[in-house]
Amino acid sequence: MSRNAKINTLLLLVVAALAVLPLALGLGDHKEEPFTGADAEAETAITELQPDYKPWFSPLYEPPSGEIESALFALQAALGAGVLAYYFGLRRGRRQGAARAEAEAAGPKGAAEAAEASGTGQSPLDRPDA
Repeated sequence: MSRNAKINTLLLLVVAALAVLPLALGLGDHKEEPFTGADAEAETAITELQPDYKPWFSPLYEPPSGEIESALFALQAALGAGVLAYYFGLRRGRRQGAARAEAEAAGPKGAAEAAEASGTGQSPLDRPDA
């Protein structure tokens, strides 16, 4: 197993533990809604400390139900993930394109070195799309 595979496996295990441990340990069992967001927790704490507190402003849009609020949050997360994936894909494509251009300029020997540097493991001149 390569070093990157070991690191990826370890990271997956940590993420799985972060998701499963709170459920397995019963954290939040004493609450009515155990896994509410930080906003709800902060609102509860503020009203306990200062019952006469009035917010500075109100939300522009209040979703009619928790399910719609969750769906909007999931949509926001998906859009953010899409933007990040596009950015990293664009960077990788530019890096591979630059390596291919260098390889074509350097000839057959430079193609092998450029492929090794770009991490593709395959010479750009050896691929059918090159």
